[in-house]
Amino acid sequence: MNLRQLLVVIDPTQEAQPALERAAWLARSSGAVLELLVCEFEPALEGSLLFDDRQTEQARAALLAHRHARLEALAAPLRAEGLQVQVETRWGKPLHRMILARVEELKPDLLFKAATHSHGLLERLRLSNTCWQLLRHCPVPLWLVHPGQWRGQRLCAALDPLHSADKPAHLDHRLIATARELAERLQLDAHYLHCYAPLPRSLVFDAELVATYDAYVERGSRQHRQAFEQLLAPYAIPASHRHLEQGYPEEVIPRFVRDRQVDLLLMGAVARGHLDNALIGNTAERVLEALECDLLVLRPQPGESSAA
Repeated sequence: MNLRQLLVVIDPTQEAQPALERAAWLARSSGAVLELLVCEFEPALEGSLLFDDRQTEQARAALLAHRHARLEALAAPLRAEGLQVQVETRWGKPLHRMILARVEELKPDLLFKAATHSHGLLERLRLSNTCWQLLRHCPVPLWLVHPGQWRGQRLCAALDPLHSADKPAHLDHRLIATARELAERLQLDAHYLHCYAPLPRSLVFDAELVATYDAYVERGSRQHRQAFEQLLAPYAIPASHRHLEQGYPEEVIPRFVRDRQVDLLLMGAVARGHLDNALIGNTAERVLEALECDLLVLRPQPGESSAA
C-alpha cells in the first residue's frame, strides 16, 4: 500500500477530531502528506429569499473562511512538528458526494473519516448516511475511525477464502498484504481471522440432512479450514495468529475484536444492488454497527475478477 497522500474528513461541528489524530499518527510513520477537508452546506445560504445574491455569496464566503481558519488552526501544530498538511474547503451536498468528488480529484492513498453509529433501519433504507455510502462507493481504502481510545498495538484482517459473499479472490490477498505492511511499518501485531456459519439445525427440514447434520457440520468445518490454510500458505504467519471461528461474522468479528483488544480491523467490501443492500446490507456494514475499533475497508481494484 502506498502511503503518500492521506485525505482526512473534518467534522466542523465537533471539537475532537479522531480521524485527524489517526491520520497524523500514520503520517508520522510514513511521511505522507495530509489534506484536511471540510465540506459545508447551509440551506439558508442556498437560494434564500431573505438575502439578495450578493449578500448570500458574502455570507457563504464568510462561513467558508471561518471553516478554513479552523482547518489552519488544526494544521498549525502538525506543521510545527514537520508534517506536510494541506487544507481544503468545499461547498455543496450531500456530504458523501462532496467527499467522493475530492477523492476523485486528489486520488489519495487512504481516506479517513470518523465513524458514526446507532443508525436505524429507516435511515439505512433511505441510503442517506455518509458512512454507508462511502463503504459502498469509495474507490480508495476507507479508514473509519472509532472515537474510543487508540492503543495502536494490534490489527486483524477478516478473510473469506471460500468467497461466500461473492468477493473477488484477489481481495483476500490484498488484505493480507496490507495487514502485513501496516504491521511492519507501524509495529502492530497482525492477526488473521476467518469465520463461517453452517446452516442452523433449527432451519434444516430435509430429512436426509437432518439425519447427517453432525457430519454436514464437520464436513463444512474441514472445508473452511483447508481453504483458510491454503490462502495463508504463501505467507509466514504463525499458527497463533491464524484464527478460524464458527459463527456469523456480524457476531464473531466484533466479539473477537473486543476479546483480543484489536485496534484496527481490515475487511473487504463489495457493493451490490441498492435493494440487496437496503434489505440485508453487506458484512462490513453489519459489522460496523457493533464494532468497537477502527475499520479499514478495501474494495476490489479494477480488473480483479471473482474466483471460479
